[in-house]
Amino acid sequence: MLDRRFAIAPMMDWTDRHCRFFHRLLTRHALIYTEMITTGALIHGDRARLLRFDAAEHPVALQVGGSDPAALAQCARMAEDFGYDEINLNVGCPSDRVQDGRFGACLMAEPGLVGDCVAAMKAAVRIPVTVKCRLGIDDQDTEVALDDITRAVTAAGVDALIVHARKAWLEGLSPKENREIPPLDYERVFRLKRAYPSLPIALNGGITGVGQGASYLDKVDGLMMGRAAYREPWRLLSVDPLVFGAPAPAASAKGAAHALIPYIERELAAGTRLYAIVRHVLGLFHAVPGARAFRRMLATEAVRPGAGVDVFVRALDLVTETHLESAAA
Repeated sequence: MLDRRFAIAPMMDWTDRHCRFFHRLLTRHALIYTEMITTGALIHGDRARLLRFDAAEHPVALQVGGSDPAALAQCARMAEDFGYDEINLNVGCPSDRVQDGRFGACLMAEPGLVGDCVAAMKAAVRIPVTVKCRLGIDDQDTEVALDDITRAVTAAGVDALIVHARKAWLEGLSPKENREIPPLDYERVFRLKRAYPSLPIALNGGITGVGQGASYLDKVDGLMMGRAAYREPWRLLSVDPLVFGAPAPAASAKGAAHALIPYIERELAAGTRLYAIVRHVLGLFHAVPGARAFRRMLATEAVRPGAGVDVFVRALDLVTETHLESAAA
């Protein structure tokens, strides 16, 4: 059974395989998620490229976007065959492209269909099937909308529900604004957990510190951190000690960065460009001498064609070694 106490959110254009490998160097125990991949891309595209991940990423979940039960069942089987630990259905993304494809947050208006999708996926695989949703959309009453979607997926046998504790406004707000403007309502998620005590429920949205999030674990079963984990990855060094009671994989942010070097060398040899990897490391150093110079060197030199691992090593040399912080803030 997966330990869901802490997860790193699926984030479009961010949580690719390089990002996930790097995050795994900061926390051994967090559950990590892919970017959302649509059913159409998986069924008709280069699935080997889309589904590729490193064995070190485990436990790792695939997030899919779609609304056709048969297509989702097919993609769930792909996920299981490729070795993913979980398949997750996106019922929360508010982008126009997602709405046009009848998936993401707009599915909050069709709980019956979401239940059918979960049931089809559950029937197809043995790995856990989970859903990530919002409190509601547009003018929906969040008390009713969240209960309706929870009731539907629970009846279908969903293994866990992750709730982004904001509404999504499909009319009038951009996807970026939908991550910031609708107010957070953690209490609504806490009430949902009290109403469904046997359903694993994780809280997502606005969690900026591991210590802050850990204080909610008496009210929900798990936490999911998104932008803070990506923009300030140094925070992840405190996940294993604070949430799982285990030592961090590295004694410092710089130690974790050095552990990434063999991966960079392997990927460069396979034709990956340096910046595709190191762009995920830009926020690793916080309030330490040399952090700005580190970012500047990577931003200017790692983007050049043919840039090698030496650029990353030289950038690291600009940073003063710092040992593991409590990072609870």
